[in-house]
Amino acid sequence: MSGALDDIVVLDVTRGFAPSMTAAFLGDFGARVIRLEPLGGASHRGVVDEDGARSGTWNHEADLIHRNKQSLALDVATARGRAVLDDLLARCDVVLTDWPLAELAALGLDYAAACARRPDIVVARLSGFGPKGKDCELPAIDELAAARTGMMPIVQQPGEPPVYTGAGAMHAAVLLAFGVVTALLHRQHSGEGQQVDTSLFAGNMYGASLDLQAFLAIGSGDRLLNPISRLDVSNPMSGSLYASADGRWVTLTMPDTDRWWPDLAEITGLDAGDPRFDTHEKRCDLNRLELIHAFEAAFARQNAGHWRALFAARGMSADIIERFDYPASDPVARANRYVVELDHPSFGRVKSLGFPIYMSESPARLASLAPCVGQHTLDVLHGLLGYPVETIHELGACGVVA
Repeated sequence: MSGALDDIVVLDVTRGFAPSMTAAFLGDFGARVIRLEPLGGASHRGVVDEDGARSGTWNHEADLIHRNKQSLALDVATARGRAVLDDLLARCDVVLTDWPLAELAALGLDYAAACARRPDIVVARLSGFGPKGKDCELPAIDELAAARTGMMPIVQQPGEPPVYTGAGAMHAAVLLAFGVVTALLHRQHSGEGQQVDTSLFAGNMYGASLDLQAFLAIGSGDRLLNPISRLDVSNPMSGSLYASADGRWVTLTMPDTDRWWPDLAEITGLDAGDPRFDTHEKRCDLNRLELIHAFEAAFARQNAGHWRALFAARGMSADIIERFDYPASDPVARANRYVVELDHPSFGRVKSLGFPIYMSESPARLASLAPCVGQHTLDVLHGLLGYPVETIHELGACGVVA
């Protein structure tokens, strides 16, 4: 079965998790992703290195963010290496990077130089804070970007330190992939290439889009600027958390309390006709805190599994807050290929994150695990660029490729 991006060649010049994941997403749907591994300097695999291979442990992060890629090991500091890179640029549809602009310019990988080699090329970059403004050259570090969004001080309970969720990087990875595909669609109709930029700042902002949009609409307010105690929620039946007997947490999502109150009262042992709670106004205003305490006592009497069974039996809008072991073994996650099992050549049967997008006619596929450094140098130079084998051997003997 063909992939939606089968004819697209991507040059992966990335260091961080988010843009490397973007390149993997493009490879999942058929793009030929060539990862540039610069020789003669520090590793450009960022947080992913070969320590796992040396220690005999599975480098699980590499097999996530570098799956479906080819590896070209090239000394870009030499004139001959630069010439190879120029030839490669002429064959690429997309350059995907998170390098600083000065480093890109030094290697001819900036947009202006890339356009000189291929006018319709798409150069997509993950930045820290966007392509414009005084902070455009700050490093692309997700925690620094998250610190500016306003969410970190309000997700924890009052009096606790701000919480870094780490979710912004994945938002940015998906946004960057969307930008690349949109630019390619534009090129298909117009023949024009272009620059694409998604920043970690933007990814974190859109991860908090509901709260941030509310602030932009109504301005400051205690409920938007400060953490909210779970005892201070406006509706005890919606957005509320209650500890069960085994220490796991129940979450209720029932904003229409008139609809759900009779069932919830029955399973928690409360009287649906209790005059303290017999109207929405009483439940969410007059006697709100009293109802919260009543729910706390009720949910603490049984384990989480008991409550989940009751919620499911009655079709109630509530569930249990899970740990990572739940999606890891969830049959729904497997059925949708959100988690996949694969046969690793060194470590046997292993589980890995799969594909978050379903497409009926051109689905994502796992064609290969993360490559070794330089594993596909011969294939790229000979198969894609048409270099004679003798020339490739000469480049190898000179240390230009490996």
